[in-house]
Amino acid sequence: MWGDIAIAFLIAFLTAFMATPHTIKLAKKLGAMDTPKDERRINKITMPRLGGLAVIAGFFVSIVYLLIVMSIESKINLYEDNYIGKIIGFLLGALIIGIVCFIDDVKGVKAIVKLLAQIVSALVVVKFGIKIDHLDIPFFNLDNAGEIFYTILTVAWIVGITNAMNLIDGLDGLSTGISLISCLSLLIIFSLNASPIISIVLITALGGALCGFLPYNFNPAKTFIGDTGSNFLGYCLSIISILGIAKTYTAIVIVAPIMVLALPIFDTLFAIIRRIIHGKSLKSIIEPDAEHLHHKMLKKGFTQRQAVLILYGLSAIFGMFAIILMDSGIWKALSFAIIIIIIIALGYKEFFKQRLLDDMTEEEKEEHATREEKS
Repeated sequence: MWGDIAIAFLIAFLTAFMATPHTIKLAKKLGAMDTPKDERRINKITMPRLGGLAVIAGFFVSIVYLLIVMSIESKINLYEDNYIGKIIGFLLGALIIGIVCFIDDVKGVKAIVKLLAQIVSALVVVKFGIKIDHLDIPFFNLDNAGEIFYTILTVAWIVGITNAMNLIDGLDGLSTGISLISCLSLLIIFSLNASPIISIVLITALGGALCGFLPYNFNPAKTFIGDTGSNFLGYCLSIISILGIAKTYTAIVIVAPIMVLALPIFDTLFAIIRRIIHGKSLKSIIEPDAEHLHHKMLKKGFTQRQAVLILYGLSAIFGMFAIILMDSGIWKALSFAIIIIIIIALGYKEFFKQRLLDDMTEEEKEEHATREEKS
């Protein structure tokens, strides 16, 4: 299995890495450029935004090759659990959301149109058999929950994660890096959970494609992943996480993907609440703003790179919590979380003080040192 995982990663990595320069040229040719025209735009110069096509190319080249080879070698049975149908549904959903987001990157479309495309894609996926079909949660008797309930739950999960990754895509390399950390965390969780091999291959291919694209996207970025890429990332992560927990729907297994994706999930939930309060209507939910977590960090004085690395760290902590939860149980995971919180709390003040010192001029540093000596 590990040989196939290595192959999946390497093919996706090389394809995305080699394809990204071509997407930059294509973006310039089609006019798919991100121009800094409002306060939400962090970039100071016009940037190409079709990098997501390279990630998509790397992902699909890798999985098509691996699924064919593994089928020939009888390592995977695509007729088991209707994987053929599920893959077709996955591809159709990706095509729908990809076309709409590609048009958005090139010409622009209304937010409600993208939302409808996400819902239709999710419904297609459910129709072809990818869905949460039962839950085993303590204190909640869901044995009698009908198909409509699970359909709504699955659609809400797919649309929610897709939007979460799209909304957090605000700094160079942010959504790419967080998605990569999520892929690594889910790969470990799937291995611990003895998940279906298809979910392991898919998450590895996605991680490889992201590794190939990240050198072009990390600050200072040469290209953006665009709505095509960010929506595709959320779409893939939401569906692969369903496939990965398909054998066991216990509370811990369900919580694990939520914790892995906790950063974009919480950022999106806060955005929804914030926009409803400020806009005083449900319609305001789809209205963009500049109050996301990464915006707030920039307003605090962090540079793009500092903010991104800190958010990477937070995402990695959430992922590690999920892995410990799966491997060792709730008490060890909670003790890990408490220790991390204590460490951050103790070092928080000095961390900010050092950051301020780094930004000071020599004269300001001398004045600060004099004040410290007097105090």
